[in-house]
Amino acid sequence: MKKSREIVELPIINITDGEEMGTVKSLIINPEKGTVDFLVIQHEEWEVSVKAIPFKKVVGVGEYAVTVDNESAIIDLNEIPIANNLMNKKVKIIGTRVMTRKGQLLGQIDEYYVNDDNGNIEAIHLDMKDHTEMVHRDAVVTYGEKMIIVNENIENYYITEEEEPTAPVLQEVPSVLNQEEEQASEQLNDLQKKQLELLEGKKVVKDITNQNGEQIIQAGTILSQDEIQRVQSEGPSVIVDVTMNVAE
Repeated sequence: MKKSREIVELPIINITDGEEMGTVKSLIINPEKGTVDFLVIQHEEWEVSVKAIPFKKVVGVGEYAVTVDNESAIIDLNEIPIANNLMNKKVKIIGTRVMTRKGQLLGQIDEYYVNDDNGNIEAIHLDMKDHTEMVHRDAVVTYGEKMIIVNENIENYYITEEEEPTAPVLQEVPSVLNQEEEQASEQLNDLQKKQLELLEGKKVVKDITNQNGEQIIQAGTILSQDEIQRVQSEGPSVIVDVTMNVAE
């Protein structure tokens, strides 16, 4: 598990060639899943377009570098609508205020912790008026651009930095969506419809796996609507992988 600040500014190394491809400029958050889906790359030769690496393509996040297999891990965000949409949501987490579902303002987040194997946001570090606490991911109801909503019984989700962030056994609470999030959800639905139109009938040229490494689409498959919808349900990084590996 890494602090977000431990990932930003790390060099990105292509382990096939042993070359540095830039540094991590920022992390792109998926607010619906509470994950880091992409690492934005800082490179002096790429100022015109925004390049990123899907977290799924990351081999490792070490103390000194982020490693990927080869240059094919890099994508142009402007060419992947769903990735660009996530970036435009501008969910930053650090510095965002935290409020309970019933409207009590608790403080703001000064750090968050990322599972360096799968990109899950495992915990947030909450700076309150008189103390700070590390809070398990299951306390979070909604990640918004300007506000993060959490459960009222926040103290039940406190963990120490030495503990592994295991989930408390509590009743699930339905997500709270404000107007901006509802609009974002509608935009996402439009993007998914466009993906259906773009991908239906195309041939997958390599095996596609989910974030757990399980094969979900076999190479040579001609994509149907059901298969595309199944891939969409796996998250942005998987649909990006499919988009990059299809042929007419």
